Amino acid sequence: MNDLFIILKQELVLTVIIFLLLTLKIGKERSNMAWLNLVNVLLAINFLGGFFFPQTGVLFSGMYHTSDLIILEKNILNLGTLIISMQSYNWLKDHKHVVEFYILLLSTLLGMFFMISAGNLLMLYLGLELSTIPLAAIANFDLEKRKSSEAAMKLIISSAFSSGMLLFGISLVYGTTGAISFEGIAAAVNGQPLQIFAFILLLAGFGFKISAVPFHLWTADVYEGAPVAVTSYLSVISKGAILFVLVPVLYTVFKPLAGNWYNMLFLLSVVTIIIGNLFAIRQDNFKRFLAFSSIAQVGFILVGITGSSQAGSSSVVYFVLIYIFSNLAAFGVVSFVSATTGRERISDYRGFHKTNPVLAWVLAIGLFSLAGVPPTAGFFGKFFLLLAGAGKGNYVLVTIAALNMIISLYYYLRIVKAIFMDANEQPIEPLTVPAFPKLALYICIAGIVFTGFVTYVHEYIQSLGTAF
Repeated sequence: MNDLFIILKQELVLTVIIFLLLTLKIGKERSNMAWLNLVNVLLAINFLGGFFFPQTGVLFSGMYHTSDLIILEKNILNLGTLIISMQSYNWLKDHKHVVEFYILLLSTLLGMFFMISAGNLLMLYLGLELSTIPLAAIANFDLEKRKSSEAAMKLIISSAFSSGMLLFGISLVYGTTGAISFEGIAAAVNGQPLQIFAFILLLAGFGFKISAVPFHLWTADVYEGAPVAVTSYLSVISKGAILFVLVPVLYTVFKPLAGNWYNMLFLLSVVTIIIGNLFAIRQDNFKRFLAFSSIAQVGFILVGITGSSQAGSSSVVYFVLIYIFSNLAAFGVVSFVSATTGRERISDYRGFHKTNPVLAWVLAIGLFSLAGVPPTAGFFGKFFLLLAGAGKGNYVLVTIAALNMIISLYYYLRIVKAIFMDANEQPIEPLTVPAFPKLALYICIAGIVFTGFVTYVHEYIQSLGTAF
């Protein structure tokens, strides 16, 4: 029983926080400031607690398993959630439903944890649904805005289609292999046509969740309509969790089909990078811009996954960590400016450096890292992804990805140019950043610098990986 509680520690702590918030909500009224202070402290305890008593093991006849790498992945998601919570301070301090927002948010995180630790397809699907349904609810948390309701509707409809395809694929896998456990499926997969069709359905379901082309059509509209905090969460935490699941599913469960899924990922990665880049160039709304930017980043991650190696697995985890810091640095500034002034267009940021130099530099560093400009951490993240992809010997794919990195420089530097060089007749006024958002931005900048310059981070992640 002690092992059960220790192995399930991260899920149990989240569950306790959710029930604590529910219980306190029923009690006496508290101000939004008090709730935000309490929740951020609880999330900080949750993050720090993830590093204590790390125990690996298998529970429930293999339905749930954990390893040192899985524990690290959950800690990365905990850190990202804490940063997003602190960045949401200005938006939530005047909101009527602060507690409800956090209950739904932590419920999605709990679902992601079960999904990452899943040992069979049924647990994977249940975790996926738990992480998706509350997410559609919080996408509609700007209750007075029609666009927010539209974003929630598009998210729930697209999620329903992707979940349906995923479930259909799971049923076909079970029908052709007679197993739902990952080990049983890996032993029974032999490459028959129906199994390949089932895998295509599964890959399409995952493709919707990570916004890979051509399953990306919901992304920009949902990102634009949802509150910036929810957009941040969708962009980094939700996608990161799906990628943490996709890698072991490909590398272990469907390893016998590696020749088939390599060709599929090759095509998906190329079109995802190209389409993401081309559409990002055309955007003026910052949230739509970051939506297409995130689509292009997924393409680079798929290049790393094609490596089918320990280097591929570790490079994905390393890049997701860097991506959380980089994207949340950009989203943190956009979130604060949006909550304070209501301005979300890239053209609004002309001359931003003159009125808000610190925020301007934070945004610029985040964009540099997303573009992969050395010496930021984003450069090293993309370098290891391309290196993992090159390990397969397909230099055509790596060359296409590298050329698209050059294209992405244009639209990232276009924003930096607007911030530092362009004039604006109505610039964003000087803003005073509260303590929580300021701390979140400092954590992001420190993360961008630390993960890039300290080689131990990548070496540690690589040491936790398993050779496939």
